Formats: sequence, structure tokens, C-alpha cells
Amino acid sequence: MTLKFLDLNPQKQKPILDAAMKEFAQKGYKNASTNEIVKAAGISKGLLFHYFNAKKDLFMYLYNYTSEIFTKEFFETIDLSEKDLFKRIRQMAWLKIELINKHPELYNFLYAAILEDAPEVKNDLEANNKHLLANNYAKLFKDIDVTNFKEDFEVNKVINIVIWTIEGFSAQTLAKIKSQQLNDVSYEEISQELDVYLKFLEMAFCKDDGTDSLLKQ
Repeated sequence: MTLKFLDLNPQKQKPILDAAMKEFAQKGYKNASTNEIVKAAGISKGLLFHYFNAKKDLFMYLYNYTSEIFTKEFFETIDLSEKDLFKRIRQMAWLKIELINKHPELYNFLYAAILEDAPEVKNDLEANNKHLLANNYAKLFKDIDVTNFKEDFEVNKVINIVIWTIEGFSAQTLAKIKSQQLNDVSYEEISQELDVYLKFLEMAFCKDDGTDSLLKQ
């Protein structure tokens, strides 16, 4: 059914997407009203459900839509010629902040979707997010320079530990800020805190060869 929506001119898609993202971001999936969405978008409810079978279809479309925009722009911008694992992750953290500042409305929805626990969409969100993370991590950790790793560590295990640390830090951060207003969250502080963990990981797994590193910044 979303194929009919995709056939629309982007100028006609935009008010529907904007209205739906705002409603879901402010009220969550369960309390979001399709009546309010169509009112804000200036369309009939029948037309909305002509494009999307149900509220869940609209919500999941928005999740995939916003995720794709952030993923596309992230990989178009990040410098993958930087082969140092920890510098690449640090670059990733700051780039995410830039994208949040560039697309605040999209991120407001995506942020709410990540925290969403409505049974109707929770499993689908978790499955989609797991698939997205796996694909993104595969690209992000491809072709890194491992020559500075200590010889007694297996590269794949080091990368796994780094991934688990990032995921654990992300989960802890989301839990910490769940009760806050999104505008009150300091992404610079979050990135700086992540930097501390990265420095400890670099100290644990990398040789101190005197070259510039996160540890010396």
C-alpha cells in the first residue's frame, strides 16, 4: 500500500510525513492520533489509509524513512580513510551530533521510536534496528588498521568488545535521558563521556608507540 504513497510528488508527501513524525514524537505510538495527523497534514483520514493500511504501517514507514536518511548522510560524510579504530568511532560520535542538529524533527521521531515500548511495534522496531546496526557496523569497522593492536589480542574479539561497549553505553545513555526533554540533552557531554571509555579501550588494546592517539589528546 505504501507504493501509492511513494508515487506521490515529494511536495505532497512532506506535510503527511511532517505531521506524522511530530504526532508520534510528541505522544508516542499508543497515544498518537491519526485524526490529528490528517488535520495537521490537511488531508482526509480515508486518504491517509489509502496510502497506509494502518497506523502501524505509517509508524514503521517513518522509522525506516528517518533511519535511511541518517544512515545515508552518515556514510556520505564520515571519513573512512581514517583507519584508526578509536579515531573513527570518535568521528562517528561527533558526526551523529551534527546530523541531529541538522535534522532535529527527524531525530525527535527517531529518538522516540528507539524508546518506544508499545507491543504493537516493539518487536518490529527491535528487529529492524538489529539489522540496521549489523549492516552499519560491518561498514564502519571495515578496513581498519590493526597494526597498533597488541599482539596477544585477536582483532575480531577486540572489535566485538568495542561494539559491546558502544551498545552498552548507548543503552545506558538512553535509559538515563528517557525522562528528560530532548532539548535538554547535552550531546557534547555524551560524546565526551564516550571518549573516556574509548581512551580506556585504547589503553587496554593498543601498543603505546608514541604516535598521536585519543589517549594523548
